[in-house]
Parts: sequence; structure tokens; C-alpha cells
Amino acid sequence: MEWVPKHKAPVKGERLTPAATNGKDWVTSATVPDPPRRSDVDEWGRSERIRQLARTLYDPIYRVWFRTEWEGLDKIPSTGGALLVANHAGALPQDAPVIMHGIETELGRPVYGMADYFFRTVPVVGTLWSRSGGVVANPDNAYRLLNQQGQLALVFPEGSKGPSKRFAERYHLRRFGRGGFVEIAMRAGVPVIPIAVIGSEEVMPMLFRVPALSRLLRVPYFPVTANMMALGPLGFLFPLPAKFKLRVLDPITFDVTPDLDHYPRSAVMEGAERIRADLQQTLYDMLAERRSAWFG
Repeated sequence: MEWVPKHKAPVKGERLTPAATNGKDWVTSATVPDPPRRSDVDEWGRSERIRQLARTLYDPIYRVWFRTEWEGLDKIPSTGGALLVANHAGALPQDAPVIMHGIETELGRPVYGMADYFFRTVPVVGTLWSRSGGVVANPDNAYRLLNQQGQLALVFPEGSKGPSKRFAERYHLRRFGRGGFVEIAMRAGVPVIPIAVIGSEEVMPMLFRVPALSRLLRVPYFPVTANMMALGPLGFLFPLPAKFKLRVLDPITFDVTPDLDHYPRSAVMEGAERIRADLQQTLYDMLAERRSAWFG
């Protein structure tokens, strides 16, 4: 047991004996409170105050405008790390905020959304993205979140190829890259939990892309959407009121040893393709059950 005099502030790493107190009253170091944090921003840049504000502002959109419904939400664990993967669509995708908001409000667990470094570089947007739980997608960040911190991380294996689809190509999944998300899950020793999302393709459907503006603005793609055709530039701010439905698939685990430096490429690609096929079939099933994009 370490002892600290009441009249002296404890110094980190310092051990004080009763003799050092000169007969003063002493208390255990366990009773000395930690200095208050000056900010609620964690090491990733996420701020719970900003997340709370975002939840408050976004909740009417989530519940009234999108009328979001979940199926299988109980398959997401209440503790421990898990890698959430979902299909990605819409010129300005709404699937990420819908998933993050739903899990945080329904399960009470924070979700870190992993995305391209490009978002971090955009003035103002990059800071807001980081404060809202956005993390640069790279293997080291994902491993720390999943293995060392036991968090939920959300990734979209289609990358920018998903949102850049034209409306005529809706709900046809693009290739899941090189399956890097599977290798991360293997190394971190966590399950992959697929989430199928319908509604995201209709909230901001892309009619065509403008490559010249993409190059000029140095963005992955510059969309022209049905919203923009109807409302002009304000179309960027007003998603259409499509109904969101999300179905959580069974968690997928991998019978491999965690923390290896290398995993067989064939096993990684096989796992990624199996997840893609399951998601694609689930999307087809959900679309067959849907009465309309607007009423579910």
C-alpha cells in the first residue's frame, strides 16, 4: 500500500512512507482522485459529446424520415471486438450513420467507422468525421480497435466503388478488394458480422458521374443525383425518404491462430468471397420481400 500525505499532491511514480509525512494525516493513494480530463476526445479523436449531439440531431432522420428497421440486432455482441461489414451505396452514403446510430442507441455500444484517409484531409469535414467516430482505415488501426480495445469497427469492403455505382446498378455488390478485412479479423481473433442494408440506394441515387469535376476537386467521384436535379445544390443536403431495412447475418469466425504475421491468401480470399456471396443473396431476398422502396 502506498501512502500520500493530504497536504501534498501525489506525483506519478513517487512512493511516500509514513515517515515522510512528518506526522501529518495520510490517506491511501487510492483515495486521491485522478486529475480531471480537459476533453472527452479519445485517442482516435472521437468525442462522446459530439456523438451525443449527432445522435440527438440524427434521431428524427433515423426514426421518422428513414423509418429504420433492424432484424437480428441481437447477433451483435454486447462486449468484445467484432468487425462489422456492410454493403455501401448512395452518392452520399447514409448507410454508415444509420448503422452507427442504430447500434449506439439500441445496444449502447460505440461504433468506429473506418474509411479512406481522404476524409481526414477535408477541412472541417475531416474534424467532424473524426469527432463522430471516424478512423482512418488501415490494418494497424483496425487491429488496435478490435484486439487491444475490444471495440466494434465498421468497414465497407466495396470501398468507393459502392457509392459510385449508377442507379441502374443498385444492389449489385462490387468486388471486396483483396479481402484485407478478413485478414484483419483473423489476426485480431474477432468475428466478422455482415449487415445487409436496403434503402441506401434510393436515398440519393446517382444518375451519372462527372469525371472532369472529380479530377478538378481531387475526389474519388463527383455525382449528379436525382436530388440535385430536383433541388440543385441543396440536393446534397436532402436525402429522399426511402425506408431503411437492415438484416444482421450470423457472425463468421475463422479457425486460425490469431496474431500470425501471414495468413494463406487462398483462405483470406475464400472467406471474403463467402461473405460477399452471403450478403448478395440476402440483399436479393430482402428486395424480393419489399413492397416498395418508400413503404418497406
